[in-house]
Amino acid sequence: MDPLPLIDELHSSPIIHRYAGNPVLQASDVPYNAGLIFNAGVCKYQGRYVMVFRNDYGSLEEQRIDGTNLGLAFSDDGIHWQVEPRPCLAMRDEEILRVYDPRLVVLEGVVYLCFALDTRHGVRAGIASTGDFYHYEILTLTVPDNRNIVLFPERIGGKYHRLERPFPVYSRGGERFDIWYSDSPDLRYWGDERLVLAVEQVPYANTKIGPAAPPLRTDRGWLTTFHAVDTDPSRGKNGWEAAWRKRYTMGVMLLDLDEPWKVIGMSREPVLVPEAEYEVSGGFRNNAVFPCGAILEHNGEVRIYYGAADTVTCLATAQVDDLLDLCVPLTN
Repeated sequence: MDPLPLIDELHSSPIIHRYAGNPVLQASDVPYNAGLIFNAGVCKYQGRYVMVFRNDYGSLEEQRIDGTNLGLAFSDDGIHWQVEPRPCLAMRDEEILRVYDPRLVVLEGVVYLCFALDTRHGVRAGIASTGDFYHYEILTLTVPDNRNIVLFPERIGGKYHRLERPFPVYSRGGERFDIWYSDSPDLRYWGDERLVLAVEQVPYANTKIGPAAPPLRTDRGWLTTFHAVDTDPSRGKNGWEAAWRKRYTMGVMLLDLDEPWKVIGMSREPVLVPEAEYEVSGGFRNNAVFPCGAILEHNGEVRIYYGAADTVTCLATAQVDDLLDLCVPLTN
């Protein structure tokens, strides 16, 4: 395999603004065994902000992870969060090892949770519905290996739609992972798979890309965040592990309103790059920003909730028109 083309120095777009009080959620805010609090799905439901977050619990001091569950928090302003006294979901049996990386979307008045599962036979992704955030009906699980499922927040042409990121190791070689699309008549059976965006189309990725937060409907198209990963073999110890050579950044793309597998435009440079101290140092895996939640407010502000250094949950904002203006037609 040819060597990876290295990515030059990257910087966040000037249109993005990190919340000055970041992180908005961390282990010390959680009233039970907690460690790494990151990759949180966020939605607005019944007048409040709701967050379901990943909790890799164990010991921060000993840099040890004992297990993973999902926690639940509510907020009146989307900034200050009150964590519920117990986890809202933990899945483990003879086959399932853990559940993680939640995304939330409200679709026709129902809240849906998209999630990843580590199993003894590979990584699977699922969709579940909930009415109280503690009880979930699992509607579908993918075969291995698939991950990063996000649902569109409405039906299009009578069907449900999602983005996903399979792991075609054999056919693509290494970690050349792309963003795909599928649709469903009932949220249970999925098909009509199509390639949406390939990693080689993203100038700031050399390894893999994947869906981030659920798409936001705008007059110009579905505004969709995605994560982009570049690897540099010269990077050394950047967290708990002996070496962490990847960098996770965030881009945006615009998808057609009626044919959401079609990319109208994409940011040619990343929107959010690990630069703040809590993104580049002191974490489990530094040099990582990983969005799982986005809220479009009435004033045109987009609130983006993201995991920083796989350790804490943070908030960044941008105006929706500024994000849309970054999405230019693809040239490759």
